[in-house]
Amino acid sequence: MKITYHGHSCVQIEVNGKSLIIDPFISGNSAAVTKVEDIKTDAVLLTHAHMDHILDALPIAEQNQAVVVANVELAGHLGGQGAKKTIGMNIGGTVDLGFAKATMIHAFHTSSITLEDGQRIYGGTPAGFIIEADGHTVLHAGDTGLFGDLKMFGELYEIDLAILPIGGHFTMGPEHALIAAKWLGARQVLPVHYNTFPPIKQDAGAFVQALEEAGIRGSALAYGETLEL
Repeated sequence: MKITYHGHSCVQIEVNGKSLIIDPFISGNSAAVTKVEDIKTDAVLLTHAHMDHILDALPIAEQNQAVVVANVELAGHLGGQGAKKTIGMNIGGTVDLGFAKATMIHAFHTSSITLEDGQRIYGGTPAGFIIEADGHTVLHAGDTGLFGDLKMFGELYEIDLAILPIGGHFTMGPEHALIAAKWLGARQVLPVHYNTFPPIKQDAGAFVQALEEAGIRGSALAYGETLEL
């Protein structure tokens, strides 16, 4: 299993020649090193409806004839915007993509769809995903604050990699993300959702050091870098 970090919260998981991409926000990220048109994938998974998580979902889905997986409200909205293949699901549900299974878990955040006129409408419940493929388990927490059920997920799953936001301001910061990593019992942690905008500037190196001191492997990837499980 190969995991590529495309920046912000966008992560691509590749397994046996197939892949899924989570929360594609590339064209709107000035630091991105990957072009949207170069993304090859079989599925697009969305944790919630904020623009910094769904901006490139439609073009990526269209150019790859990929399925879009999201909560029912967001999937319905994107279907109305032209997405040809969508799977609307909700918290606790699992989708079998053939090469991977994706279980939607709750996250504590907000979710809204911004229309062209600037109006915001309900975007469904924010979420994270637990991805099981090729004998590995990856948890993408989505945008969330710290909450106690992360302990439960650590009891239910043997998590090889936890992808956790550390930016603060809109999500949990490094201190709470460290607690989350411990509760999850994650073997390895990839920090995301930091340094894209001024309010979420963080020192990922210091976070990785804190993880290492707690006996957890940390990987702060640069944009475009990969790790393998």
